[in-house]
Formats: sequence, C-alpha cells, structure tokens
Amino acid sequence: MKAAAFDYVRPASVAEALELLRRHGDAAKLISGGQSLVPALNLRLLAPEILIDLGGLDLRSIAMDGGVLRIGALARHVDLLNSALVAEHAPLLALAMPHIAHPAIRNRGTIGGNLAHADPASELPAVMQALDAAIVVEGADGTRRVDARDFFTGIYETVLAADEMIVGVEIPVAEAGRRFFFHEFSRRSGDYAIVGLAAAATVAGGTASDVRLCYFAVGDKATLAEGAGAALSAGPMSVERVAAAQAALAEDLSPQDDQQGSAATRMHLARVVLARATAALFDDPALAGRTAA
Repeated sequence: MKAAAFDYVRPASVAEALELLRRHGDAAKLISGGQSLVPALNLRLLAPEILIDLGGLDLRSIAMDGGVLRIGALARHVDLLNSALVAEHAPLLALAMPHIAHPAIRNRGTIGGNLAHADPASELPAVMQALDAAIVVEGADGTRRVDARDFFTGIYETVLAADEMIVGVEIPVAEAGRRFFFHEFSRRSGDYAIVGLAAAATVAGGTASDVRLCYFAVGDKATLAEGAGAALSAGPMSVERVAAAQAALAEDLSPQDDQQGSAATRMHLARVVLARATAALFDDPALAGRTAA
C-alpha cells in the first residue's frame, strides 16, 4: 500500500513552519526523521493534506549552557548515541540510546519526532521524565517549556496544540552522587519493549533520595512510579525496602493485556526490573534477589 496523495513543503525557518501549521491546522503533519510517520502514511492510518518537512531547520545542536544540556529537536538518535556531551552530562540518555530500534532507524529518527509521537512503548519519554527534562515547544503565542512529566497525556497524545512544534529539550546536568539505571525486556533486540524502566536516584550513606522510576510499555504512556520511589526513599536500603517498593507498583502502574504479554506478566517484570535497578544503583547484587508476588 502507498500513501494517499499530499502536498509537500520544506520550510527554511521555524517561523515559516509555524505559519504553515497555523494556515493548515489539522490537515498538516510535520515530518522530521519519518521513522514512525512514513509507515503510518503508507498504511493509510494517516492521510494529511500537506506534509511539512522540518529537515532543513537548524535544530540539530547538542550543547552545554550553564548547568543545562540543550538538545535540538532534530538531533538524531545516532547523534545522541555518539555524543560525548550526552555521555558525560546525561548518562541515562546514553544508556537508553542503544535500545532504540535498529541502527537504520537510529540513523534517521530524531528526538523531537520521537517525543511528539508519544509511543507508550518508546524509551525516550520515560528517560526525559527520569531526568526531569523540559520539552521546549514553540507556537504562535511564543515559546513555552513543558515539564516532561506533564507533556504526555495518553497513547500517541501530548499537550502539543495543532499550531505548535517541539524545538528542543533541556536536561539538567547530573549532580554528584546521582546514579542511573536503564533496562527493558523485549522478545528480541530492537523489538518493542514489553516492560522498560528508566531510573535515577541520589545515593549516599546507604540511602536513596529524589528517586525517579519511570516505566514504559506498562500503560498508555510512560509513567513515574511515585509510590515505589517514595518507598525506596523511606530509609536505609534493604531487601525489605525493595519488597515494599515492589508492592507499591500495584498502585503506581496499570499494565495492559496485548499481543506482547499479559497485564500479570508485565507487573511481574516491572517488579523484577525494580529490584535489578535498586541493586545496580546501590552496587549491591543481593538487592536483586527478591521479587514480591
């Protein structure tokens, strides 16, 4: 199957792209890397009247600005994977990048396109929340910065208005004592995740603080497990504290049944990966040895 007919335009500036969005509204679609959009077009799941190609815009930079790592919306996955700045200042993002699909997709896909697509099984929405990142959005009314926790609203849904676009991401630089963990379960490397976890915590003296556990592929959007994070922060780390955090996931998560796995399987894997995350964050393998039912 081939895409339905559409008009095509390649703006030379963000302002021109926004004007095109304003003019065409819901009849328009933005394309950056196209790794999700093109298959949807070819399957005729989408049939826009006009495709606005962002490929000519100057939004590919990765740079430090004070205590913030700023990434342009058109930075490709491979750019993030190979960036020394990302590895040094946003190590959780560096840990996640090799898990995103396959090299051919990483060579074309962009961070802005990924976040705007808002796939609940995607790695980057979870990583952005675990890193307390801000998503920079530009529209007719100017620029706004949206906390990643507030950006994703459901399956393929975000707070973006029809006349807005993502222009970048801002990630606070990791502070001393901040540790990170990333893992996902999938049937094969590059497949959609069945369960994934992006985690960050400040570890000192056998305790954890500011714990951020963001799961993906376990509901309609990437979800911060706030109850489990609070349980891990409640005192000195122990296998009992890990078990309490695992139990708290029953309230934090609403896993779904689908062709990838049952809700019960997902909840079990969510508890397993939580124990592994805690063991890695504290460099204590014994903490991974207990999984609540």
